[in-house]
Amino acid sequence: MAVNNFLDVTELSGDLVSRDQITRMERRYGWVAGYARGRDVLEVACGTGQGAGLIAAVARSYVASDASEAMLQRARQHYGGRVSFVRIDAEDMPLPAGSMDLLVVCEALYYFADASKFFRTVRNMLRPDGVLLIVSANKDLFDFNPSPYSHVYYGVRELRDALAPLGFQCTFFGDSPLVEASVLQRVLRPVKALVTRLGLMPKTMAGKKLLKRLVFGKLVPMPFELTMPANPIGPPSRLSDDKPDLRHKVIFCAARLAPSEVGGPASTA
Repeated sequence: MAVNNFLDVTELSGDLVSRDQITRMERRYGWVAGYARGRDVLEVACGTGQGAGLIAAVARSYVASDASEAMLQRARQHYGGRVSFVRIDAEDMPLPAGSMDLLVVCEALYYFADASKFFRTVRNMLRPDGVLLIVSANKDLFDFNPSPYSHVYYGVRELRDALAPLGFQCTFFGDSPLVEASVLQRVLRPVKALVTRLGLMPKTMAGKKLLKRLVFGKLVPMPFELTMPANPIGPPSRLSDDKPDLRHKVIFCAARLAPSEVGGPASTA
């Protein structure tokens, strides 16, 4: 991965964000924590580590990694020695074969120049019955706005087609249903689509703050460490893998590696 701190396009701890952004992150890491319990977990592209505490609390072991040393420094300042934060390039991971039960990548796969290489590396790193969890913005919505540093976005069908030949069995879920969006958000979707097509949408988090205030109201600081909400978060909606999802803002993919597939010829990165 090319050297890039991604600070201007990442939801950083302490920055002003919408409550909707925090809720999506809570739901994301609540889902991940359900798979992490009692497992050896590696999170790649962890950013400033807002979900690290939730995962570390349930995992047997947990390593949080990112290619950006600037982001890791922010995370270390908050967590101290409670969580291990390591600089790792997700496209050139040095961990040995069969060393992890669970690998997590949230809202970052589209920044990888060679996602197929990443998938092969993950396949080699996972133990029998290991799982790759992917969380990604839903590129199949008509008003989708890609990040300026992105390479390729994967929808449901693209992830299925990329992972199946490597022996992964994928289960897909949709989160942040569009029907739960405010009336204003739904009304503004065509406007967002037009602004995006014209190239007028702000590219950075700082540039989007004014728009977020108009659409979501008062902004609040992004927590340095997420805690589970007092009200339980319901499970995401199960999705079919044979058609694009047009009902959710976010796609969750749980790709499980069947034991018989581990160590086969396709496992070479």
